[in-house]
Amino acid sequence: MSGESSTSPPDAAAAGPDRRGLIVFAWLWVGLPLAYGLYELVRKATQLFTG
Repeated sequence: MSGESSTSPPDAAAAGPDRRGLIVFAWLWVGLPLAYGLYELVRKATQLFTG
């Protein structure tokens, strides 16, 4: 083996920023309802155990 490090080709690195908006949108699409659900879970569990 040679001492070269395995890096991605320049074409693959250039394709990343094109999909950055889609990735952010997908994380928000899943993350916001998840965060709201966890918030509601903690709120209702607190009410359940504290009366």
